[in-house]
Amino acid sequence: MKINGIPYRTIWPDPVATGLVRIIDQRPLPHRFVVEEIRSVRAMAEAIREMHVRGAPLIGAAAAWGMALAIQPSGPDGAGDWLIRLKDAARELESTRPTAVNQAWAVERMLAVGRACASSEQARVRLREEAQRICDEDVAACAAIGRHGLRLIQEIAARKGGAPVNVLTHCNAGWLACVDHGTATAPIYAAHNAGLPVHVWVDETRPRNQGAKLTAWELGEHGVPHTLIPDNAGGHLMQHGLVDLCLVGADRVTRQGDAANKIGTYLKALAAADNGVPFYVALPASTIDWSRRDGVREIPIESRGEEEVRFMEGLAPDGEVRTVRICPENTRGANYGFDVTPARLLTGLITERGLCPATAAGLLALFPERDPGATIA
Repeated sequence: MKINGIPYRTIWPDPVATGLVRIIDQRPLPHRFVVEEIRSVRAMAEAIREMHVRGAPLIGAAAAWGMALAIQPSGPDGAGDWLIRLKDAARELESTRPTAVNQAWAVERMLAVGRACASSEQARVRLREEAQRICDEDVAACAAIGRHGLRLIQEIAARKGGAPVNVLTHCNAGWLACVDHGTATAPIYAAHNAGLPVHVWVDETRPRNQGAKLTAWELGEHGVPHTLIPDNAGGHLMQHGLVDLCLVGADRVTRQGDAANKIGTYLKALAAADNGVPFYVALPASTIDWSRRDGVREIPIESRGEEEVRFMEGLAPDGEVRTVRICPENTRGANYGFDVTPARLLTGLITERGLCPATAAGLLALFPERDPGATIA
């Protein structure tokens, strides 16, 4: 995607310095655009934990580069020392965000590459190559999600006879949440680029306001018409026929199609079901957790600090970003980062391999290699 006409990914290695990875720091957006330099596993783990980077696919890519950084500094290594450092990095990175499955998937993939290497020198090269491969695969997967999801918008546009297609999304499942393109926004960008009239209702997405800060910013950078709404306005819009399609991302999807996403997604799905509005989850294969079936009972839900609920930040009239408390001083806050939308509330899933029902049978039809011969529930 482009920022001020310049193409960017959200994460990229320095072409010369092998121990340096750059990320777009999402915290100052939309008020300032900041590129941060990451030089160690600890710094990458902190960037993931404190949401300098966020979004399931991007967390996976960041974890992959964190693994590569674990052994990039050159120097003498005793026999096996580099592999010990790699395993230590894996433990640190996997503990950063418990709900999204992508970082564990990426870490295990990087560990497998590392274990197959005969020396630290070989591992340094191959781990960088694998991290780059993970990023490139994510870009390709998100582009494919865009192509498959475009069909949905094209069908609605044809029925509406040229009137704008109104899409409601939640949180940020855009290119800032991935390496490029996005998941839920990929079909929107594809439709906009194809000349279809599309308009996006952007949930503010409390308490961190990823919709207001990130989705609105990137849609604006790309020229996509959009309107910011309070989180609780979605049901009202659906009741009055102002939403044609709901598109959201996911941090983890079970083998049965239950989807964990930013807190508030479940409520949008309930409203969509009550009003007959199609509700799709867009995700790459790396977000599917084939080991879990019941999302409500089996997906760990991250609880974050209460400060995110009790305080908000914004741009003050003097041009400075300030943080203010929005509740009484002694009021405590509960901050569940995600909820789980049961598969029964989803119209379908959009993956890089196509659309499918949110069922075990639907997923295995697209990914038969994951569990060949298994009994499909």
